[in-house]
Amino acid sequence: MGRTEEWERELVAGVEVSTTGAGPGVVVIPGNNRRSHHYEQLARGLAGANTVHVIERRGRGASAARGPTYSIETEADDVLAVLEHTGARVVFGHSYGGLIALHVGLRQSLDELIAYEPGVSIGGSFDGGWLADFTRQLGAGQRVGAMTTFLKGTDLLRFRSAPLLWAISFLMLRGAGGRETRDLMPTTPAEIGEIVRLDSDGSRYAGIASRTLLLGGEKSPAYLTGVIPRLAGILPNAEYRILPGLDHNAPDESAPDTIAQQLRLHLVRAERRALDHQRSAIRSSDRARRRSRASAPYAWSLARDSRRPLK
Repeated sequence: MGRTEEWERELVAGVEVSTTGAGPGVVVIPGNNRRSHHYEQLARGLAGANTVHVIERRGRGASAARGPTYSIETEADDVLAVLEHTGARVVFGHSYGGLIALHVGLRQSLDELIAYEPGVSIGGSFDGGWLADFTRQLGAGQRVGAMTTFLKGTDLLRFRSAPLLWAISFLMLRGAGGRETRDLMPTTPAEIGEIVRLDSDGSRYAGIASRTLLLGGEKSPAYLTGVIPRLAGILPNAEYRILPGLDHNAPDESAPDTIAQQLRLHLVRAERRALDHQRSAIRSSDRARRRSRASAPYAWSLARDSRRPLK
């Protein structure tokens, strides 16, 4: 990942963590079919003011295998271990990584929780009907067919023609980076399966107390951006923004600098709010002390008078 002198790598509870920058810690959680190196540019955009820890999720790179009992809580366990190890108090998750971030937020209070188009299904908003065909094709070694099914099912490209999607899938799997894409495909069924399994009315996320920023891209499919305002209405301390001109892969491919800028601005505002709150608390404490000192002579006089003998 990038120039080796700028990055430190270590294993934390079985997952590889790549770290760069200096300042308050931010943990980055990659999405489905993504590796930690896909977020290198995003991390560099944050590294001037933050120490950025990018997780290599299980089943990828030097990280441990996911194991037979995989669930979203497996991922949340890993993130919680990284938070404890690094002392970071801010989490950013992209896509499926955003769903992981929300489940981290259900288990631990954070200074800031930020998610870009989290893989949340509310009231069946995510249609996973294609997953069975994808899994069958992948098991049969029909990778191009499986990728075509994935692209059509997720609607992440503007193209709907099956022959065109097949050609794009072929290039994705045979061109530059094709081997990595092929290696990542087996991680998809379990992760998409978790999104489907966790479909609900969204009320479980009302238990997230952390300040939360939900981001989305104007060019993304409606099933990804439509849940964002609904989530923001459920979470007790959330705001959301739909960013013009951006798509689902803004954090890792198409606009990482723009996303880094959004995160920097949000974190600066959060820091200012915290300072304002601290100053307000100090002023309140000072006023209380002044009132206490002002009332002390009167209280002493009452106490003195109460000790005088009655005539």
